[in-house]
Amino acid sequence: MAYVTREFVRGGVRLSVRDWGGDGAGVLLLHGLAGHCGEWDGLARALRRDGHRVLALDQRGHGESERAPEDVSRRAYVDDVLGVVEEFGRGGGGAGRGERDFVLVGQSYGGHAALLAAARRHPRVAGAVLVEAGPAGSTPEEVAGVAGWLRGWPVPFASREAAVSYFGGGAVGEGWASGLERRDGGWWPRFDAGVLAASLDENAVRSWWEEWDAVDVPLLAVLGQHGIIDAEQWDGMARRQPGLRGVCLPGAGHDVHLERPEEVYGVVAAFLREAGRSRVR
Repeated sequence: MAYVTREFVRGGVRLSVRDWGGDGAGVLLLHGLAGHCGEWDGLARALRRDGHRVLALDQRGHGESERAPEDVSRRAYVDDVLGVVEEFGRGGGGAGRGERDFVLVGQSYGGHAALLAAARRHPRVAGAVLVEAGPAGSTPEEVAGVAGWLRGWPVPFASREAAVSYFGGGAVGEGWASGLERRDGGWWPRFDAGVLAASLDENAVRSWWEEWDAVDVPLLAVLGQHGIIDAEQWDGMARRQPGLRGVCLPGAGHDVHLERPEEVYGVVAAFLREAGRSRVR
């Protein structure tokens, strides 16, 4: 089962989407910071086999999309997500007919974009799955640490194997390394570290609880036991959204979608079936 790469321009920014086809209810997959849409290939194939209309977006600044956009605000990222929903929700961009709703599935910063998009209450957004993502902000020190990590990658990597090892090996290392491109005698990231660092600025000065409270569609949180969502944040999420469903996978970390893809598929597929029934009612 293969995908088709589709491009469209929103607000002067070129966006690239992997379109897996399908005629059923829509799913839009959103990768995390410094990631790429290919991280979702396994889940995309599985959901496509289930009959869903599946898309995976390279978010602005990443992958095959525009890598140096002027606007890297959270609003710009969310506008892109809703732009994809509108473009493909009305039957545009390839397979499928008629209008279609989408459940947003995002990991980390992609999950954050899904949260903020759901908070807009767009009529074509039918639900959101947040994989290792939540509404709490970050300290300036935490943001600086992530930015420093991005700038500290020893690029170019001499080989793909060297990159896999640097990112921890195994499925996680393979997932991160698959986002690199080979050029100029080495393996390079498909983003500019300065651009992505700038996209973190807002998280250092605010949280997003007001947006969390505004979400009115079904919500699922998929967490890793050793991920970034601590008990305090989870308690706040559950208290303020009583309908929130949560699954924590023992032993998994922040890249739970790479570590435990079959289990993530299982909980996402179950949520999509329930969200579909709720939409019909």
